[in-house]
Amino acid sequence: MRRRTTRSKRKLTPKKFPRRKRSYLFVRKKKSLLQAAASYDQGYDMGFNKAMNQLNSLMRHPEKPQEINAEVEYKRGLYDGGDAIVNSLLPELDILPDISIQQIIEAGVEQLKPQILKLLGAPKVAEQILHAMHTKSPLSVVRLGDGELLTLAQDVVLSEEQVRKEGFFLSYAGVRIPDLSARDQLVQAIRKATIIGIPILRMANFQPFAFTVLKAHGIDYRQLQLTSSTINYSLFLEGFLAKVLANRSVLIVGNTAPELSKFLSSKGVHVAGFVAPVNGIHDVSRVMCEIAAYEYDIALVGAGIPAVIIVQQIASEHGKVAIDFGHLADSFIKGEADL
Repeated sequence: MRRRTTRSKRKLTPKKFPRRKRSYLFVRKKKSLLQAAASYDQGYDMGFNKAMNQLNSLMRHPEKPQEINAEVEYKRGLYDGGDAIVNSLLPELDILPDISIQQIIEAGVEQLKPQILKLLGAPKVAEQILHAMHTKSPLSVVRLGDGELLTLAQDVVLSEEQVRKEGFFLSYAGVRIPDLSARDQLVQAIRKATIIGIPILRMANFQPFAFTVLKAHGIDYRQLQLTSSTINYSLFLEGFLAKVLANRSVLIVGNTAPELSKFLSSKGVHVAGFVAPVNGIHDVSRVMCEIAAYEYDIALVGAGIPAVIIVQQIASEHGKVAIDFGHLADSFIKGEADL
């Protein structure tokens, strides 16, 4: 049990007033408060000692698996992310009876409606793509996921160590940390891209992180055409992808390009050719040289993080339309989706 230091109690009765005999109710109330204080102290000590015992056990036996109650942890997370915040904002003795956290959030969103930013939906994006191909104008649709955002965060939002921890998958996506050159290339691609997909989910390393990263690089999101980072899937699911590819010459770029080319050809799409593989972000120059040998109307690029740079450069350097196609290619190849 921890030792607790005691302090002498100050007398609350002013000296200039004579002390009066305490009433029965006053004595009873004081006794109840003392009992409550004792119970609080006992509970505090029990909780503190339990936590210390668990910590000591973990230190003595780090290899021993720790018991985790998923339901308890879920409820704790739900509380910490909702009602705990409300409690912290209200004065100590103020409460909001008969009002759920859902109602509180709804009221807050209603107040913030003037600040809501409307993203471009699939119809608007498809309209711009079709117009660009019709007028033979350059257009790029890039997408930012957690991999791109973590690469962009290097040394401006997160340390190298933090990026390594959060982005353990980055080498698979085409970037090996540290790589400030990759970061800077992504920044330039975002500045020049026509339409940029950002995450909608308000989760760690997604939507809030996206705006933090953009701000860190001095990019004003209000000057960008923003859509969802899953716009590739939206174009397909809402029926616009078939319209975009109909009667067009299509170039496929990425590691799955050979398989995707076969699939699209079997669906009547005219495939001008494909460029594969894409070996990480430092292979972009070679890939762009190969792309220059083809004549096409639109390029579909599925190449991880390098796709953002390739798509933007296809538009700015070759004057073509290009879409960051992502893992939608895998869905077609595996038979999970059909055109």
